[in-house]
Amino acid sequence: MRRVLVLMCFSMCFSACRPPALIPPGATSQLPPSHPPILVDVAPKEAPRLLPAEAYVRTYMQLFGAQTLLEAQQKAKGKDGNQLFDNWGDYLTTLGFPDHRNDLPRARETNALMIATFERLGIALCDRAVERDFHAPMAQRIIFAFDPIDPIDSSQFAERFDVLHRTFLGYPSKLAPPGRIDRYYKLYKDTQTKHAKTRLSPTEAAWSAVCQGLIRHPEFLLY
Repeated sequence: MRRVLVLMCFSMCFSACRPPALIPPGATSQLPPSHPPILVDVAPKEAPRLLPAEAYVRTYMQLFGAQTLLEAQQKAKGKDGNQLFDNWGDYLTTLGFPDHRNDLPRARETNALMIATFERLGIALCDRAVERDFHAPMAQRIIFAFDPIDPIDSSQFAERFDVLHRTFLGYPSKLAPPGRIDRYYKLYKDTQTKHAKTRLSPTEAAWSAVCQGLIRHPEFLLY
């Protein structure tokens, strides 16, 4: 019996301690083919929407050069006393703010009326700024911080357009998609040519149109 156990242990040790059998390498043609590239969908899954209304109103106050909403409301008045954007309280709901007077909650989704209301505020800003800045010392200008020469060629326009582009979109116009400067220069020239007699001169109306185009741009209004 002892001999049988010794033989069994010797057999197990011999089989466990011997080197493993070598596996010959196979040909590369026998490897399974690689899978096709995996495409990643990076397209946005939500429609562009507005930031909270407080962020836009604070930005507009800075562009108006106002410290309070009432001061911005006063600056929205023209020299003739007309207001393009009058009582803030009448626009609380359309701007997305909650209206506690009527027990209306905050707007949670961007809608066309909300965007149109902010665009109307932008029109007021551009029209009033062109009246204010072009007749104020350079150090006091907020939006149009340049000399509005007339006539103006494309290179001179590009220099002044870059000031507005940095103000509203936050980066140099030369980094914008190709053709943006030329399109706005055409808008400037067309507005100046077709301008009817109003309280704004043709040059002021043209720069106001350029300003309105930038403040309505998706990079300023939407994200």
